[in-house]
Amino acid sequence: MKFEIVGKNVTVTEAMRNQIEKKLSGLDKYILIDPNVTARVVTRVYPNSQKVEVTIPTKVGILRTEVMNNDLYAAIDLAVDKLEDQVRRQKTRLSRRHKESLAETFIEETEKDVTVEKDIPVKTKSIHADELDLDEAIMQMELSGHEFYIYTDEESKKVSVVYQRKDGQYGLIEVDQ
Repeated sequence: MKFEIVGKNVTVTEAMRNQIEKKLSGLDKYILIDPNVTARVVTRVYPNSQKVEVTIPTKVGILRTEVMNNDLYAAIDLAVDKLEDQVRRQKTRLSRRHKESLAETFIEETEKDVTVEKDIPVKTKSIHADELDLDEAIMQMELSGHEFYIYTDEESKKVSVVYQRKDGQYGLIEVDQ
């Protein structure tokens, strides 16, 4: 795994870089991560705390976490703990549901930038709405850290959107075609 470590309002020292790389390399024991994958780590310093954001695209989805703490090294440890928990949770769900390999659950996305009228840049993403059941779609949504997830429902064969409501419950939108 490669690392892209960025500091906002802080200079990333060699000790910080070594600690981040050492801790994140430990994720290899839970999941196979392609050597060409780049883990993006952003450290930010605020007046009363420090924040660590980690994003790792893997074959099973995107692992992402944000942690704030008074101590940067403690924040790194907490971020790794959260990522390990995400991986364990997803592997458990997948093993209960399917006997297929984790690599087959990868969702391919292509991104391109498009400019609309008045030269406003709009990020456009094309996805393949994989055929999943509702539980798998919720799991993928939680893993990605987004508030919604688009998929094709296994039973109805309709394109559907599952989303997280403000009250913490989930909502489902089925698209008529």
